[in-house]
Amino acid sequence: MLTKIAVADYMSKGLVTLSKETDVIDAIQKLLNHRITCAPVVDPHGHLLGMFSEKDGMRVFLDSVYNQGMSGKVGDYMTTTPISIDAEASIVDVAEKFQSSAIRNFPVFSDGTLVGILSRTDILRALVTIQR
Repeated sequence: MLTKIAVADYMSKGLVTLSKETDVIDAIQKLLNHRITCAPVVDPHGHLLGMFSEKDGMRVFLDSVYNQGMSGKVGDYMTTTPISIDAEASIVDVAEKFQSSAIRNFPVFSDGTLVGILSRTDILRALVTIQR
């Protein structure tokens, strides 16, 4: 049954996005306020430029300790080569990708357009939902 489930069925669709010009402290605050672990970084046309995650925030933290100040833009810290997935991909295939990598979230595309984010938690939610 799980093999028939598409990424689109469980991805988060209400995206919280950032620009590469966003101050990193504001970006971290946005992640905390929305209780999310990452956010897509997009250009003014909504095209994906990268991802800013908790891990990137850790780099900001360490840089602030070593450089005695917290400053910078999201574009200085974001992951610029995120691995994306298709909205119609099998959730099982994506679970295998999660299992074999340290990545916690994948941007989801449909017909070349960013439409969501799929997290490890979304995969677990699919499992629990199917089992009930």
